[in-house]
Amino acid sequence: MQRSGHADLPLHGGRVPAWLAERMTTLGTAIVESVLYHHGPSEFLSRLSDPFWFQALGSVMGMDWHSSGITTSVLGALKRGLNPRAHELGLYFCGGRGRHSRNTPDELRAVAERRGLDGEALARTSRLTARIDNNAIDDGFQLYLHTFVVSATGEWAVVQQGMNQQTGMARRYHWHSPAVRDFTSEPHTAIVGEPQGAILNLVDSHARPAQLALLEIARTSPDTTLAEARKLVMPAHHDVRAVNIDLKRLGAVLAVAYEREFHDFASLLLMENLGPRTLQTLALIAEVVHGAPARFSDPARFSFALGGKDRHPFPVPLKTYDQSITVLRAALDAAKLGDPEKLESFARLDRFVRNIERRYEPQANFNAAIAHERAISPSLDGRSVFDDRKPRRPRPAQLPLFPS
Repeated sequence: MQRSGHADLPLHGGRVPAWLAERMTTLGTAIVESVLYHHGPSEFLSRLSDPFWFQALGSVMGMDWHSSGITTSVLGALKRGLNPRAHELGLYFCGGRGRHSRNTPDELRAVAERRGLDGEALARTSRLTARIDNNAIDDGFQLYLHTFVVSATGEWAVVQQGMNQQTGMARRYHWHSPAVRDFTSEPHTAIVGEPQGAILNLVDSHARPAQLALLEIARTSPDTTLAEARKLVMPAHHDVRAVNIDLKRLGAVLAVAYEREFHDFASLLLMENLGPRTLQTLALIAEVVHGAPARFSDPARFSFALGGKDRHPFPVPLKTYDQSITVLRAALDAAKLGDPEKLESFARLDRFVRNIERRYEPQANFNAAIAHERAISPSLDGRSVFDDRKPRRPRPAQLPLFPS
């Protein structure tokens, strides 16, 4: 087994405001549900193991596009939203930041007891992945976050993050279990549709190879174990720049949203009377759910869905955020009741955008797109953390002690 990749991110301080954290929980949960509905838990775990997809997920949820906080906020939002329905969805988020990370082995044992898995093997894997990233190499990063996500069948992914105070950087590490095929290196042809005989239960008598692979981590040379499939290095600058984005891909999304001939058809695909701004967001959400690995090489592009809490590339448009959640949630609820048409329309929207990109090769005017977003921000209840700061009271004038 190998680590599937890592991401280097500038360290950011501060907290995620409640108005964004609550929406991230709702939207993130709906996005994961969509991935599970269309592709299954194996695909989700494999995507979670890709640092580029993870960064795109955080960006499309309105978190700062490149900061270290994207890891904590996204994993926290998914744990809050998905764990209460873990028995239904078959995914369990264990661990977290700081003291919560130390609870991971006990949480895994509790999950294993409920699902008939080998809790000690999972707890051992949790400790080993943490020790490898914290101690196997002297890279200056000390872990402060460890999240272990396990499915009902025993497949797992690990996302953990360390900080280097001297360089002002954080490093996020991604791992995946041997039973999950790597999302970044080969297509997931075996996980769509009916099972083809792959045994994923770690306590099954036929799962001995997977059990041995868990133990092999401890014996393998770090040079082999730490060979990453994907490395993501985010820049130090806070603002989103044209160089960070594939302008042809962004151009296709903007064309679908604002070009009349494309907008009308795209809106029809979703069977909704959608405004251009919501359609833009839904197109990027659809890509996160359905996009191929190569689509996430520019995760900053997904910040054009719902902006960022630090105003980069623009303030979070709360009206658009809430309407997008409503549309996606309604589609998921309808699918549960046996009407998948609306949810499947997201896949059609993703294909439609890619077809525009391929046939017309539109190039986004980056500066014009930013200017437009900032101009319409007040009408969409655009909000950032700077709007939450209380204005400082002016100090009273100091009178001289000895007036002349």
